[in-house]
Amino acid sequence: MKRLRAVPRWFARKFGYARLMCLVLLVAFAALRAADPAPMQELRLRTFDNFQAFSPRVKTMRPVTIVDIDEKSVADPKLGQWPWPRTRIAEIIEKLTRLGALVIAFDVVFAEPDRLNPAIAAETFPNLDEATREKLKALPSNDQVLADALRRSRIVLGETASNEVRADLDKTLPVTGVATIGPEADGFMESYPGLLRNVSVIEHAASGRGLFTIPPERDGIIRRVPMILQAQDITMLALSFEMLRVVSGADTLVIKADIGGIKSLRIGGFEIPTDRKGRIWVHYARSDPSIYVSAIDVLEGRVPPEKIARKLVLIGPSAIGLNDIKTTPVDPAMPGVEVHAQVLESVLTNSILSPPFWGLSAEFFGAVIFGLLVIVFAPRLGAVTLVLVGVLFASVLIGLSWYAYTQHRFLIDFTYPMLSTTAIYLTLIFASFIREQQQRKEIRGWFAQYMSPVLVEQLAQSPEKLVLGGEEREMTIMFSDVRGFTSISESYKRDPQGLTTLMNRFLTPLTDAIIARKGYVDKYMGDAIMAFWNAPLDDREHHLNACTAALDMLDKIDEVNRQREQEAAHGGHVYIPLNVGIGLNTGIGVVGNMGSELKKNYSVLGDSVNLASRLEGQTKEYGFPIIVGSATAMAVKDKLAILELDFIMVKGKTEPEVIYAIAGREDVMYSERFQLLRNLTIEMLAAYRSRDWDEALAAIARGRKKDEAKELAKLFDLYEARICSYQQNPPPIDWNGAHALTSK
Repeated sequence: MKRLRAVPRWFARKFGYARLMCLVLLVAFAALRAADPAPMQELRLRTFDNFQAFSPRVKTMRPVTIVDIDEKSVADPKLGQWPWPRTRIAEIIEKLTRLGALVIAFDVVFAEPDRLNPAIAAETFPNLDEATREKLKALPSNDQVLADALRRSRIVLGETASNEVRADLDKTLPVTGVATIGPEADGFMESYPGLLRNVSVIEHAASGRGLFTIPPERDGIIRRVPMILQAQDITMLALSFEMLRVVSGADTLVIKADIGGIKSLRIGGFEIPTDRKGRIWVHYARSDPSIYVSAIDVLEGRVPPEKIARKLVLIGPSAIGLNDIKTTPVDPAMPGVEVHAQVLESVLTNSILSPPFWGLSAEFFGAVIFGLLVIVFAPRLGAVTLVLVGVLFASVLIGLSWYAYTQHRFLIDFTYPMLSTTAIYLTLIFASFIREQQQRKEIRGWFAQYMSPVLVEQLAQSPEKLVLGGEEREMTIMFSDVRGFTSISESYKRDPQGLTTLMNRFLTPLTDAIIARKGYVDKYMGDAIMAFWNAPLDDREHHLNACTAALDMLDKIDEVNRQREQEAAHGGHVYIPLNVGIGLNTGIGVVGNMGSELKKNYSVLGDSVNLASRLEGQTKEYGFPIIVGSATAMAVKDKLAILELDFIMVKGKTEPEVIYAIAGREDVMYSERFQLLRNLTIEMLAAYRSRDWDEALAAIARGRKKDEAKELAKLFDLYEARICSYQQNPPPIDWNGAHALTSK
C-alpha cells in the first residue's frame, strides 16, 4: 500500500501536481462522455444543428409531392372547414390515382365516423319526411365511399401513438412481419401505451398503416424521426417507412441489432442505418414550396400531371389552425407533413446522416491524444504560442468534424474532445497562474528585505529573470565590516540588548544605502555585510552603483556617529566611534540558490568574491575605508576619485592585482588637493616599483608635507616600513613590484 501511495507522489514531483490533476480530469471527462448527461447531449445536438443550418441538404431529385390542406383549400366553399366530407377525400384519391401516384399517404387520422354520413344526417335533421329519411339511410356511408376508393389505389393511412390505452383497439388488421438479426430490439424502440387508429371500415381497406408520431427532442426540435415504434404492444412502422414498404411490396421488416441497440432496418430493397432506438437523423433541405400542391387544385384538376406521376404523395395540413407545425434545424416552422417528405427524400437519395460506428471511439481517442499533448507540451510553450496552438487544435477538430459531415454525412462530435482539452488547458493555465502568484509571493518574501521595493516588484513581475539554479555573470561584490567592533561590544557585556540595538542602528542605514543603489544584500555576518550588484536583475551600471553605495554608507555611518556622540555627551558615557571598511571587486561569479535541502540562500561564489573579502580586510592596513579591485576602478575612473594603492598578490591567485581607493565623488576628483595627493602617490609608487628606494622615501617626505589632513599617513607609513625592509633584504631580481598579502 505504501508503494502504491508513493507512485502518485513520485509522479507529482516528477511532472507536477497540475499535470497529475489534468490526467484525472482527462479520465473524468471520459467517464462523463460515457455517461452522456443531458447537457453534453444538448451541446452535441446544437452543434449538429449548426452544421445543417450552415450546409443543408441540396436537393438532387424531388420524389415526393405534398397535397396540402392549406388555407386556400379550407377557404374554398367546395371543401370548407376541416375535416372535409370523406366523399371529397375519395375524389382527391381517385384524381391522384389517375394522375399516376405511386402511393398515397395521409398525415391525418380519421378516428371517428364522418359526421356527414347520410345515416347520421337522417337522424340529425328532425323535419325530414319519412321517405326522405329512409332514402338517406339506404345510401352508402361516406366512410364506405372512402374505403372503396382506398381499395382502388395504394393508400397508407396515418395513425398516431398516444398515452391513453384504447380498449376498443382493432387488432384484426394485418401486421407487418418482423424478423430480428441479433438480440431482441423491443426494449430499444420508442414505446407508447396507446394507439389511435382510423375507423375500422377505412382501416381494412388501406394497403398499409403507419405512425406519423414524431417525438421531439427536449428542446422541441425535430432532428431524429423513429422508423419503428411500439404502440399498445404493436410494432408499427413510421408513415414514411410504411410508404416505402408498400411501394416495394415487401411484407417483412428485418431489424439488425446488437447489445447496444438497433443498427439498421431493412424492408424490400431499402436498408436504413438508424441509431440505437431505430431513429434516423434527417438530413434536412430548406423548405421547398415547389413540392406542394393545393388540395383544392387537385380536386378541380389544376395540377400538372408531372407533379403527381410516379411520385410518393403525402396528404397533410399546413394551415395554421390545424396545429401541425414543427421546428427543425433548418426552419423554425415547417409543416409536419414536410418532415415526412424530408425523411423520404433523405432515404431515397441516400442522404441520411448517421454517427459512424467508430465515431465514439474516435471521440475518445481524439480527447485522449489531444489532452495528453496539451498536458505534456502546454507548460513548455509561451503564451502566444499556446494560444496559436489552441486555435490550430480547435480548427483541426472542427475541420475534421465538418469534413465528415459534408463529405460522408457522418456526425462526429468535436465538442467532447474540445471540452475535455479546453478544461485541461484552462486547468494548466489556472495552475500556472497560481504557481506564478505563489512564485511572486515567494520572490517578494525572499528579496523584500535585501533589495529595493522597485527591484523586487520587477523581479516578481518577470520571475524568468531569476535563475535560481545558478548562472555565471559579471558582478560587483561588496564586503563591509565595522572596524574595532570587538572592543565596542566589550563595553556592552552587561547590556546585550543594547548591543543588538546598536547593531540594528548601524546595519539598517548601511543596508538602506545598498538597496537604494540597486544592490542585493546577500547576508549579515555579525557586524559585517555581504552584498552584490547585477543579480538577480541586470544592472549595466553595477560598478558605479556599488562604489556610490559604498560612499553613501560612509555618509550614513558618519551621521550615526554624530547622533551617538551627542547621546554620549548627554548621557555621560564613553563614546567610541564606528568606522567601516569596505572592499569592492568586479568579476565573474556563480550566482543562484545555494544551500541544503532544508535551507537555501540566494548567493554568489567565485574568486572575485574572495578578492572582495580580502580587499575589505586591507582597509585598515592602507588607511582608506573603501578599497576596490582594478576592474571596478577602471569602470568608474571618469566619475569618481580613485587613488592607486598597491600591486598585490592574493593567496590562491597566480596573477597580481592593482588595487585602488575610492577617495570621493566627482567633486573630489576635480579638486586641486586630490590631484596633488594623487600625483605625489604616483611619484612614490613609480620610484618604489623601480627599486629607487631613496627617491621613493623622498616622495613620501614630500607627500607628508603636502598632506595636511594626514589622509595618506597610514599609506606612507606602510611603504616606509616596506622600503626599509627591502633596503635590508632586497627583493629578488625578477620582482615586479607586487606585494604578497600575509593577512586577510
